[in-house]
Amino acid sequence: MSLNNLKQLESSLWEAADQLRANSKLNASEYSMPVLGLIFLRHATNRFDATRAKIQASLPSRDGRTREIAPEDFEKEAAIFLPEKSRYDYLAHLPEGKDLGAAINQAMRLIEDQVPTQLDGVLPKEYAKFDKDLLADLVRIFNRDELRTATNDDLFGRIYEYFLNKFAMSGAQEGGEFFTPPSIVRTIVNFIEPTRGEILDPACGSGGMFVQAAHAIAAAGKQVAAEVTFHGREKAETNTRLARMNLAVHGLEGDIQQGNTFYDRWPDFVGQCDFVMANPPFNVDMVDPQKLKGDPRLFTDKKIPGISAKTKTVSNANYLWIQYFYAYLNQKGRAGFVMAQSATDAGHGDKAIREQIIATGDVDIIVSIGTNFFYTRPLPCSLWFFDRGRPEARQNKVLMLDARDVYRVISRKIRDFSDEQLANLTAITWLYRGQQDRYLALIGRYFDQTLEGLKKLKDHVEAIDGPLVELTERFDVFNDDDLDSGDAKNGFRAILKERSEAITAFASDRKVLLKDLQTWAKKNGSGSVATHPKQRSLHETFQPFVTRLASLRKQVGEVQKLTVRAIDHARKELSATKSSDWVNKDIKKHQDALNASRHDAIEAVQAITYPFAQVTWLQIRFPDARMVDVPGFCKVVSRDEIVAQDHSLTPGRYVGVAPPEPEDEEHVEKRLQEIHVELAGLNVEAVELAKTIQINFEDVAG
Repeated sequence: MSLNNLKQLESSLWEAADQLRANSKLNASEYSMPVLGLIFLRHATNRFDATRAKIQASLPSRDGRTREIAPEDFEKEAAIFLPEKSRYDYLAHLPEGKDLGAAINQAMRLIEDQVPTQLDGVLPKEYAKFDKDLLADLVRIFNRDELRTATNDDLFGRIYEYFLNKFAMSGAQEGGEFFTPPSIVRTIVNFIEPTRGEILDPACGSGGMFVQAAHAIAAAGKQVAAEVTFHGREKAETNTRLARMNLAVHGLEGDIQQGNTFYDRWPDFVGQCDFVMANPPFNVDMVDPQKLKGDPRLFTDKKIPGISAKTKTVSNANYLWIQYFYAYLNQKGRAGFVMAQSATDAGHGDKAIREQIIATGDVDIIVSIGTNFFYTRPLPCSLWFFDRGRPEARQNKVLMLDARDVYRVISRKIRDFSDEQLANLTAITWLYRGQQDRYLALIGRYFDQTLEGLKKLKDHVEAIDGPLVELTERFDVFNDDDLDSGDAKNGFRAILKERSEAITAFASDRKVLLKDLQTWAKKNGSGSVATHPKQRSLHETFQPFVTRLASLRKQVGEVQKLTVRAIDHARKELSATKSSDWVNKDIKKHQDALNASRHDAIEAVQAITYPFAQVTWLQIRFPDARMVDVPGFCKVVSRDEIVAQDHSLTPGRYVGVAPPEPEDEEHVEKRLQEIHVELAGLNVEAVELAKTIQINFEDVAG
């Protein structure tokens, strides 16, 4: 999901949240599942529409006729067939006077009938409790474009987390327990590659781990049902239902059971799973140690973390989870899970367990993640990875990766990884595992994207000429030499002179640049680049173009800025709108076209420089396309080094401090954009706070 789409989504969700808070007679625990049911219907309809179009395009035609689409066609595409009365569009356009609550309840039953083994009794059917007008407003809000067109993300989980944060719904005190942001889940999926066998999530929340694993399997061209079996466990009935809904809406099947993983040992899974993925609730206390006696998932009975002297319960269950995840793995299994940052250095009983885990030789990768990746958990976290099937050469090695400075700003409170950042982090694990071919293939794809961008650059930068010429003609007519002179008129002519010089330089420089780029592309544009020496050579020969493209981008902005300045000067200082030589409608039309052309031209430059910047980022750090230690970022450490550091698994202890990097123009611009986003968030919060203060004041004042 793009940054703009995510912001639009949050805006719609906040409006829905305001409606519920202000107008519903129900409390949060009563309306949480019905609201999620509406989101389920919205997302299910999105997938239904997209799948129907795909099926329709693939159906054979005979004599101009195409057979009707059948429910069986949807099964083959791993999607739910929706009867007409269960589709969101049907409900959104229900005639006034119809019982909307009853219609939604019926829609839920119709969908359950389509997937009885997974959804029987799972979907909410409490819509008769809602005020009719409020329910109609909610249906309208969730029918907005940003929700109607959203696909491919774990949108369901994202929305669920949003509501948890805003209203502290049932269970929200353990914020983040139910949902892991797609960036974090995709990192886990990319690092352990769960594409076969038995996959277990003992704290599955909304089932997002399974959804992302399924995406990875499908991207590899494999059938999910034929490759893996999903097993999920959740202690709360609400979240068990949620996970089943999430899997169903993605056309997936899974064994999702309600239970408490602390006490329900799931013995059938001990030592049997190919992959374990989880985001467990952090720092849980009050776990009864008496119920853990003889648990086969613990290294020994003595490996129960510290017991509180006051409550006689486990004071922090993080290392219970860590032992469980390890115990469920088979001899070749891999695990990836989210953990509190503090767990990498925890002392006392936790340290004793950590020592024993390190001694297995199966700790593979530890990653530090920065703040604000969760709505409900602003603190940093860490990702742990076990690999029980590692080759002997790596059994005493651990990749320490400090990714706290790798992120993309979504809003003041939310960050994530861009697709490219995630791909680059994954590429480091490939080098660590000796999979250089995959690393080189990624570099090759970045070069392909740069070459593809070059093909479109000429048209976009030349498209700016049209509105420039049109506006120049208007300026020339309005700037007739017979008109009176004066400071205002002279100022206008000075702007036009500077503008004319900028346009001339822009036309001249771009002509040479486009010709040189065309020559470079002809020489180097013959498909993906497979060898490291060739990739290094391409990088060296293209690097000078980066500076020239930055200059081109600046020239585009300068020409547009001077043109707008001329327009503003004419209107404000010369009263241009009163002149018959100044047709305001035409001026506005051409100014809008100029602004659009400028935007497209800058985007075209970025389409070239951005993927190339990823090549630069990787090649600077790994110049020989082999794993090396990068100060301040990553280091492969031995078990002896870990022992020497008092068995710490905190990456920052090992990677050291990165040398300062030069801040180029794009880096500065990116940071300014981030500051703008953060400032906008503060402004919104200030407005909300002012409203709250006003309401409280009115209540006190009577």
